[in-house]
Amino acid sequence: MTMEIVLNDEDLKELLDAIYHQYGYDFSQYSPTFLQRRIANFMTQNKLKTVNDLRSQLANNDQFFEELIPQIAINVTEMFRDPLFYRSIREKVIPRLATYPLIKVWIAGCATGEEVYSVAILLKEHGLLDRCLLYATDINQKSLETAQEGMYPVRNMKQYTENYIRSGGVNAFSEYYMAKYDFVLFDRALMNNTVFAPHNLVTDKAFNEFQLIICRNVLIYFDGDLQNKVVNLFYESLCHFGFLALGNKESLLFTDKKNHFEEIDKKEKIFRKKDNNLHS
Repeated sequence: MTMEIVLNDEDLKELLDAIYHQYGYDFSQYSPTFLQRRIANFMTQNKLKTVNDLRSQLANNDQFFEELIPQIAINVTEMFRDPLFYRSIREKVIPRLATYPLIKVWIAGCATGEEVYSVAILLKEHGLLDRCLLYATDINQKSLETAQEGMYPVRNMKQYTENYIRSGGVNAFSEYYMAKYDFVLFDRALMNNTVFAPHNLVTDKAFNEFQLIICRNVLIYFDGDLQNKVVNLFYESLCHFGFLALGNKESLLFTDKKNHFEEIDKKEKIFRKKDNNLHS
C-alpha cells in the first residue's frame, strides 16, 4: 500500500525558498493547498519519500526541476475551450479592436499554444490578423516550444472542431491545419506576427501596451495577494479602454482594481479598462 505524502507549511516554505534561490522561480504566493497537493503527487510519481529527497534531487539535477514545473504550472487547455468565451470576444471585443490601426494582444499563460492559435484564427476571420501583434508567454519553456511547433494530436480535432463551431467560426476548421500521421500541423501563416517568450507573472514586469490581454485558468492557482499583483500588472499593461479577458473561472472581486474596470461580459469575465481620468 502506497503511503500518502503530506507536506506541512514549513516543508513547503523551505522547498519554495530552495527553488527560488537556485532557479529564480518564485512560487511563494501560489495557493498553498494547490502546491502541497501537486508536489506530493510529483513525489509519489517519482518514488520520493521525503521533502529532503526532493530538495536533493532539485539541487543536483536541473532536468528534475524541468519535470516539476509542469506539475505546478498546469497546462489545461484546448482550442476554443469554453466556446461562449470566444463568441463573446467575437461579438463584444472584436468590433472595438477593429478601430485600432495596430492591435497588440497578450496571451498570458499560453501553455502549449492552443489558445494562441484559437485567437489567431478568430482575428483572421475578422480581417484583423495582419495588423495584429500577438505576444504569447508562459513560465514553462517546454510548453512554449510545443506552442511554436503548432503540432497537436489528430485525435483532439473532433472536440476542437465542435468548440470552433460553437464559438461562431465561419469556415471549415480543417482549413487551418494539415494532417501529418497522428498529428496535425497548423498553418504557419497564423503565427507570422506572433512572439513566443518566457514570462513569469509572479516576478516579471509589464513589457508593452496592449489593446487586449487574455489570461485564463491561471489566477485561480494564486493566493489573493498575488492575484491582486497580477491584475495590477495587467492594468498597467493595457491601453485606455483596453480589454482584459479572464474567462468564467476568474474574478476581479477581491482585487484593488475591481472598480477600475467596466464589466463587458459578467459570465465570461471580460472587462474594459476605464479612463484614468474618470476615477481617483
